[in-house]
Amino acid sequence: MLGNFTQHLTIMGTVVSVDPSSASPSFTVKTRGGDVVKGTIAEDTFFPALRNLDGLDRDRYAEPADSIAQGLGAKLAKYAIPGRLIAAEGIYQVHGGREWFDVKRFHALHSQTGALLFEHTHWWITQISTMGDKWLDDLFGDRRSYELDDFTAFYRTQLNILGLPTDDNVQEMATVSRFIYGLSSAYLLNGDIRFYNAAKAGVEFQREAFRSLSADGRFCFWAYGRRKGRYGTKLIMASENPEHYGTISAYEQIYSMAGLAQYYRITADWHVLHDIRRTVAAIEEFFLDKSQYGGYFSHIDPVTFSGRSPALGDNSAQKNWNSVGDHLPAYLINLVLALDPLPKGREQELSAFRETCLGILDRTAHLIVDKFPDPDPNVPFVNEKFDEKWNPNQAYRENKNRAIVGHNLKIAWNLTRVARYYLAAGKPDQAAKMMGMADRLGENMAKVGIDQLRSGCWDMVERKPRDGRPVEINWGNTKDFWQQEQAILAYLILHGYTSKPEYLRLAQELESFWNLFFLDRDRWGVFFRLTDNGVPVIEGEYGKKGGRDVAGYHAFELNYLAHTYNRTYLYKQRREDNVFCQHFKPHANSGQRTINVLPDFTAPGDLEVVGVVVNGVRRPNVDPNQFQIHFEASELETDVIVEFCPTKERNEKNRKGAGL
Repeated sequence: MLGNFTQHLTIMGTVVSVDPSSASPSFTVKTRGGDVVKGTIAEDTFFPALRNLDGLDRDRYAEPADSIAQGLGAKLAKYAIPGRLIAAEGIYQVHGGREWFDVKRFHALHSQTGALLFEHTHWWITQISTMGDKWLDDLFGDRRSYELDDFTAFYRTQLNILGLPTDDNVQEMATVSRFIYGLSSAYLLNGDIRFYNAAKAGVEFQREAFRSLSADGRFCFWAYGRRKGRYGTKLIMASENPEHYGTISAYEQIYSMAGLAQYYRITADWHVLHDIRRTVAAIEEFFLDKSQYGGYFSHIDPVTFSGRSPALGDNSAQKNWNSVGDHLPAYLINLVLALDPLPKGREQELSAFRETCLGILDRTAHLIVDKFPDPDPNVPFVNEKFDEKWNPNQAYRENKNRAIVGHNLKIAWNLTRVARYYLAAGKPDQAAKMMGMADRLGENMAKVGIDQLRSGCWDMVERKPRDGRPVEINWGNTKDFWQQEQAILAYLILHGYTSKPEYLRLAQELESFWNLFFLDRDRWGVFFRLTDNGVPVIEGEYGKKGGRDVAGYHAFELNYLAHTYNRTYLYKQRREDNVFCQHFKPHANSGQRTINVLPDFTAPGDLEVVGVVVNGVRRPNVDPNQFQIHFEASELETDVIVEFCPTKERNEKNRKGAGL
């Protein structure tokens, strides 16, 4: 054991006790893993309240009325309140058999009302709006209206830490689509026309620049990207992503629809849906394994369009999480929300496609439950790579016999969403099947996927650790932003479904870690990677603000759904404190007379509609159980605002789930 040791240390946990009256004021915290840590403060200790990307100081704490301490001790008593979640950063020192934790930053996470700051109604809207404005400013300057040519001239996938273009001027299709998803989600939350205009122009750019149709027009594939040269722009059809190089990957084709589907939810734009339908048709025709084994191949040959081509190398005849499970969050759930129930005015044209989407939902969800769990009950993680017969591939490149923690949590999140759909569809047995795996993964990852001292989600770990250790981390004990998103959304929705207080606590800890450390407040964005203690990793690729993983997607998705889930599944004594809005703008070409507005898959009786405003006019006598909003032809291209609130029954479940 080390006898002379110091290091920067972050801890997160619940305040157990406070000693403000001693010469060296101290407090103790109990962490998720059960450690009880004593921290001492000094004159150089700061007590910052959690800040959002807007930088607003939200510290409105009152001095404790009954404190007998003075000076520094009184300040500690003001912020260290027993029973509350806090985070602390400081210097941990060991010497001569003794140890000290000198706290330099004591992070207050609650507001003066006692609620966690990120659970207040406007927190996530503020975050998505700030990020969206910054992204558009970086790419397009002061523009507030956008055209296709703006994206053609100025959009870049690769941006440096300041948000400025790098020397690589590639425009990747999947990042354009993900950016459209982010802009559409921002518009859904705040109704800012800037985000709608940018999303609309982005959709036009994606369709014009990257779309590749079959000769008969039935199938749509999307090119990997475009790269501008001195004498013209080169279209790149096969992927340049190292994992997918030289192939057409299911992952990239699936995410080609992420932005299109979210934009379609807002607009019901018939042209956009036409491209979505042709892309789904291409996936069903060329990636679907039509043999007895089923599932989707991860890659196809860009020449033969076969998933079993020798030219694919070790990607030949392979299936994985991305090719099977990513259908659900990327586009499929949003499509089903838009198409089920069938929109009035387009029932005949959309009926068959809705059934196709529901078939893919059933197929992918059941494949995950049936094929991904490890046959060894002692392994808490799923398998992620398979051959065509569903034998686990535990020799694939750096993945080997390892697990991505975020993928396990992504499965828990999306199976819970599907379970809610099955409940609404009157299929409780199917819902229970989905939840059996989702709940198990949620409990497992709470033990082996989440940092027990600081919170935050680990990255890649060994599925079978050596030497009896609980977790064996690969590469480094770092935390990536997209995996934190999966963890937060998983535990928020698991809490909503099961009403387990433990899941709520996990979600709150992870939301705290995200908002404390992943937000880049100097540049109004997010950091891709952090150390275990929450220090940004910015060398090399990790300092960039663009790229296929960032792309204006995961952080925006988190903001959109964290806002939705917090408003739906958090207890408020006054239900009206949880009212939230979504914004729509039906397109003139939609041919529809209704638009579906349910924010996400919810169980029957979770939400009710409490208001509808069309073109600035509030409608009277709104049916609280009607999530399909009717409009007249004259109301197309106008703003539609729908107000939601948890039902009384849902609010009571939230109360019990909070342990109140």
